[in-house]
Amino acid sequence: MAKRSEIERKLGQMFVTGIPGTEMSPETREFLADYQPGGVIYFAHNYDAPALLWEYSEAIRATMQIPVIVAVDHEGGKVQRFLRPFTHFPEPAVFGEIDSPKLAFEAAVVMARELRAVGVNLDFHPLCDIHTRPSNPVIGRRAFGTTEEIVGKMASAMVRGFMAEGMISCIKHFPGHGDTTVDSHLELPKSEESWEQLLDRELKPFIKCIKSRVDMIMTAHILNRALDPKYPVTLSREILTGRLRGELRFQRLIITDDMLMDAVAKYWGKEEMILLAIEAGADILLYRDIESGREAMDTALRFLSQGKIKPEWVEAAHARIMEVKERVLMPRKPEPIEGVRIIGCPEHRQVLDRVLEQKRR
Repeated sequence: MAKRSEIERKLGQMFVTGIPGTEMSPETREFLADYQPGGVIYFAHNYDAPALLWEYSEAIRATMQIPVIVAVDHEGGKVQRFLRPFTHFPEPAVFGEIDSPKLAFEAAVVMARELRAVGVNLDFHPLCDIHTRPSNPVIGRRAFGTTEEIVGKMASAMVRGFMAEGMISCIKHFPGHGDTTVDSHLELPKSEESWEQLLDRELKPFIKCIKSRVDMIMTAHILNRALDPKYPVTLSREILTGRLRGELRFQRLIITDDMLMDAVAKYWGKEEMILLAIEAGADILLYRDIESGREAMDTALRFLSQGKIKPEWVEAAHARIMEVKERVLMPRKPEPIEGVRIIGCPEHRQVLDRVLEQKRR
């Protein structure tokens, strides 16, 4: 196990990485113990049963020196990594169609309680994207609706629901992925909207959630040539530091979307992207698997030793990360294993039934 300096340990907090399997392996434990990343993200391949996932989360926590982010994409509809017996809400568009912030809040509370029961403390949900283009291949009914009013109402209600249950709250994909025609998993979407146009529509749900004190914003891998003709949002200092931090006054966490998505990985070198994202102002870089996460962290450590990553960038990001961890994660103890009984319970099913009943009307 490598002996890390204080600044190297702080740099480790700036990475969230996927992990393999449904239980802790010696190799995964060694990686977590050595690199001490700021968090992990679960996918469907990590899930077998609630009790097993709880045990995995406990093993992760026991290996980490600092409270760890345990994240997942849990939106309802098609994007839900944990299936039965978890309460499975319909796609977010349904909440927009029934136009009930109260039910959106209650659904977020249910999601949060069930996720916390297996050790998850961050859901990459809700979306603040507006479904502007019917031809959009990646957003569609993952968005709450086609207007900034509906999306803002539903997203801010869900943010409040997650926060009420002691979760780290997160919105995505800044500054809006709804007015694009390309899937960023496969290609780099492009946009020409000016900042003024974005303020008038796409940014309104984000601003509403910022006012609700959301903890984290995930970036979009989009090239907006009106704002930065060279770099996509995730890699743009002009957009992340200049616009999001400067003009919108957002002072909490900025996390990238998965750094392995082709929107960025096809056009920028994997080492170059790390430096660009951190210099741009991203606090946390997200990698879907442990091998890429390890490689990225090794690269970042090398850049730090070479002076390419400035210590003041790391210090600023670390301060924001620890503010959220100390405020949200530290005051609340993890749930005991008995807590998994709440997953799919009748009370939660009743909330789902009310949503489905409103949908049928």
